[in-house]
Amino acid sequence: MSDKKDGLNICLMNDSFPPVIDGVATTILNYAEIINGELGRATVVTPDYPGAQDNFPFPVVRYTSMSITEKICSYRMGYPFSASKLDSLTSSGFDIIHTHCPFASMIMARVLRTKIDAPMVLTYHTKFDIDIKRALPTTKLMQDQAIKLLISNISSADEIWTVSEGARQNLISLGYQETEGRQIRIMENGVDFPRGRADAEDAAYLRSELGLEGHGPVFLFVGRLLWYKGIRCILDSLKILDEKGVDFRMMFVGDGADRAEIEACVDELKLREKVVFAGAVFDREELRVYYTAGDLFIFPSLYDTNGIVVREAAACGVASVLIKGSCAAEGITHYRTGILTEDSAEAVAAELEYAAGHIEEVRQMGEHAMNEVYMSWETSVKNAYERYGVIIDDWKSGKSCNRETSIQQDLFTGIGRLTDAVQRFRSIPAVSAIRESNTRYMAKYRAKKEEKKLKDEPGLEEL
Repeated sequence: MSDKKDGLNICLMNDSFPPVIDGVATTILNYAEIINGELGRATVVTPDYPGAQDNFPFPVVRYTSMSITEKICSYRMGYPFSASKLDSLTSSGFDIIHTHCPFASMIMARVLRTKIDAPMVLTYHTKFDIDIKRALPTTKLMQDQAIKLLISNISSADEIWTVSEGARQNLISLGYQETEGRQIRIMENGVDFPRGRADAEDAAYLRSELGLEGHGPVFLFVGRLLWYKGIRCILDSLKILDEKGVDFRMMFVGDGADRAEIEACVDELKLREKVVFAGAVFDREELRVYYTAGDLFIFPSLYDTNGIVVREAAACGVASVLIKGSCAAEGITHYRTGILTEDSAEAVAAELEYAAGHIEEVRQMGEHAMNEVYMSWETSVKNAYERYGVIIDDWKSGKSCNRETSIQQDLFTGIGRLTDAVQRFRSIPAVSAIRESNTRYMAKYRAKKEEKKLKDEPGLEEL
């Protein structure tokens, strides 16, 4: 491998990046930090977000974005065709483009590829068919068409990586066809925690402050508070334990679009005294303390393709309860490095009850997980970096044939020019003033409409 001075120049693209925090955004952060710190150069290209402050030890390029439906958890969608932004990226001298999202970032990567004549690799992190179905819940035809477009976009990459075998199988089930020369490659993610528990005194203090001490085992969930993370299964299993008189405490660390509903469900199940919502924790060292304060991590998600949080828990010596056959459960050995169970509240509750009565055995599982499941981001990124070199060599030798057609290139150019023209038009002061006026008018209109609705339906305001 080349030393840093002569290292590769990498373009990293994703649709999410801080201030948005999710598993993929964390992945991009670690890739950029490790490449720039040890290997070569990396630039992050991502949509603009309100409040973004890019105080990173590596360059971050933002492009225009718009908000999208709450059903996709307040993410923003970028305009990937800005000719002016793409022109500025063209002069960056990238050796390879690595995109981590098959939507706007993928399209922008394809356009950029036509300009710089460099290969593109995609990492498939997420079961996007679930997101599509959430966004289009009642339109099967539109769901199918969206998935076809998704697969078509993914197939344009020069090489495709997934973070787990389960993610690979999901992609194939959606219609991606492997060939002899186009095999999906599994490239696992790492964790940025060091191997080892946080300070015991800090963990004890946290347990005391949150009222977790002296009440049996502390169960833990870390992640976005979204129903499809298996949280309903967690709550129902806790209710079963409560009815059996098992003493425990449950700590949720994180935030998300479904948090209000989840808290309401906790109240409905009469579990409020046993459940703590700690909120989102952004400081990584502080988060290690939260993991260390837990006795057992619960992650019954069938959605996640990798489950970085499971590896984070393992780094802190905490074993996990996982669903058999889920992506998050890959590499976990039952009753050695974690607990594998069926996908039902009753099955999860049975394992939690067992854990509550065998806490020393559970802690031993955590020790095994720390030693056998853990993989650092340094190892993961260096594996990826080595593969970059192979992909670049294949591209230069002509083995990769996924270059865009001249028609596609002309289309990208035309759309780019149109996008820039629209953006310039929108920025004209008079146009901006009209847009703001229309926004205020619509807000007043909706308020009056709601007021009229309340008047027309007597008693509605008391509901």
